[in-house]
Amino acid sequence: MASSVDLRYRQTKTLDIFTSTEEGTTEVKNNQSVSDRYSPSSRVFLHTGDRLHLLSQIPSGEARLIVTSPPYNIGKKYEKRLLFDHYLAAQVATLSECFRILASDGSLCWQVGNHIAADGEIFPLDIYIYRICKELGLKLRNRIIWCFEHGLHCKNRLSGRYETILWFTKSDNYIFNLDPIRVPQKYPGKKYFKGPKAGQYSCNPLGKNPGDVWVIPNVKHNHVEKTVHPCQFPIELVERLVLALTNKNDLVVDPYVGVGSSACAAVLRGRRAAGADSCREYVEIAGRRVKLAMEKRVPRRPLERPVYVPHPNDRIAQVPLEFSLSRDASLAN
Repeated sequence: MASSVDLRYRQTKTLDIFTSTEEGTTEVKNNQSVSDRYSPSSRVFLHTGDRLHLLSQIPSGEARLIVTSPPYNIGKKYEKRLLFDHYLAAQVATLSECFRILASDGSLCWQVGNHIAADGEIFPLDIYIYRICKELGLKLRNRIIWCFEHGLHCKNRLSGRYETILWFTKSDNYIFNLDPIRVPQKYPGKKYFKGPKAGQYSCNPLGKNPGDVWVIPNVKHNHVEKTVHPCQFPIELVERLVLALTNKNDLVVDPYVGVGSSACAAVLRGRRAAGADSCREYVEIAGRRVKLAMEKRVPRRPLERPVYVPHPNDRIAQVPLEFSLSRDASLAN
């Protein structure tokens, strides 16, 4: 009887997905094992194990985009909580290897939130990551705010509704494709009212620059992309970065690939992908999702879909009478 791993490989045998463990890599293609290392010819490479083991296999300057969201050291089930200094040391090791494999015209996008200490003190991780990347020689191009509007409600501080993406480049000569990520203007019919262009439309016909505040829903229980992972990327978040910062067939690397959202975004847009995660279950899910992405069937929220806003007459948007009475009583006091 074949093992679950063998079955998984057979399900993906014609799709050029390499999956690996610390002991080696296997792809079943015509029932042959064809590789035990990362290969530039593979379309997708998923590694079960330490991210440094994956990164060590990738040649210097190979990756056009490195995009990830590392553990925040807050005790999630997929991470071991460390002393904060030890956590930062691990990030230095990861980022140093990422710097090595990053192409001279490539980009690194590190998406982070807050580390929360045992006493509730907040440590904004982007501050620490910036210092590490600056010492490595990377240049910050944008500090993108990812606003997701919904989440847990805090009792002793304001509820967190955003995280940051630090976009670094290795040099001043870097890939940036604005047109594929333009968004609709607020006033597309606006015209110049004076000067030589009076009467002409003032907007770019392809849309406007999306700016550095991105409102994209996070993946919660009713999200179409939801898996067992408690903190997964929405595909569209990475998709926007892939479109802007890479070209066709470029390599996109995610050192903490989780359930493969970054790999899916890369495949959907004709790029190659490599990623690692220490959790075998997550890598198996990533493999299945990537297979669906290759077939253009992966469940996802489309990049161009506006954030849902209920109509004022919708029942869910109506304020219950008891809420109004409670508020009135609170204001009276």
